[in-house]
Amino acid sequence: MTFEGLYVPLITPFDGTGAVAETALERLAHDALDAGASGLVALGTTGEPATLTVAERRRVLDICAEVCRDRGAQLIAGAGSNATADSIRDLIELDPRADAALAVVPYYIRPSEAGVVEHFRQLAAASPVPLFIYHIPYRTSLTLSAETLCRLAELPNVAGFKYTAGGIDDTTITFLSRLPAHTAILAGDDLYAAPLLALGAVGGILACANVATAAYVELIDAWRSGAIEHARRLGNRLTPLATALFSEPNPTIVKAVLAAQGRIPTPSVRLPLLPASDDALQAALNTLDAIGTPALVPAP
Repeated sequence: MTFEGLYVPLITPFDGTGAVAETALERLAHDALDAGASGLVALGTTGEPATLTVAERRRVLDICAEVCRDRGAQLIAGAGSNATADSIRDLIELDPRADAALAVVPYYIRPSEAGVVEHFRQLAAASPVPLFIYHIPYRTSLTLSAETLCRLAELPNVAGFKYTAGGIDDTTITFLSRLPAHTAILAGDDLYAAPLLALGAVGGILACANVATAAYVELIDAWRSGAIEHARRLGNRLTPLATALFSEPNPTIVKAVLAAQGRIPTPSVRLPLLPASDDALQAALNTLDAIGTPALVPAP
């Protein structure tokens, strides 16, 4: 199975009582696929899984799985934590309708790089589906070397990475230049999605795509088809949107925009997150108006 294109990491909408707004979530899932996404990510960081109950997480995954099954789209499910044994259990119990699992590099504990490799060796061996490694050093406090990233890429059953390094540095360039052909890199940092695609990423898992799905589908398609000038213009036009939507903690502004558009019932998030400020919301809405969607720049 190949993984390429845009995968939208859906937010988890809440209703006025604080419960998961199931109808709105299902509608968002269909909207993303209607706009050309290859698939969905359920229970990614943007979906606030850490503050959902076990029952809520199961229901969110069930809704996304049903939509993907009905639409013939791929589903990547967030699973695991910073504990190897708990992560293995989560993977073993993963919904069988998931096409792949997304597991973050262990956070807080700060293991050695050899420990990270062994962690994922055991997870990949236990997982019933291909595994994507979520590399996000600014959340995990682990900056992995290019050598370690290459070792992880060679593990059996590792399909690829959600790559969110927070920039384009020498490690990123070295790693992507040595990337095995079977390894899929999905850009995970919205601000650096375009340069990662230019370096060889085959798609993205991008929070901004919750509000501008078609635009990010177009960006990925342009880079992959070789329409370089068009892709460059698209990337430059989308940069202010990524800046605006991440000016406060994700997914607060994304949810505020969706609520302002009437696509979800409330902009609510769960503590310790606080709702987006009025200024941040207005700045994001102004940016969306300025860039226009879905066709940002006429193709040549």
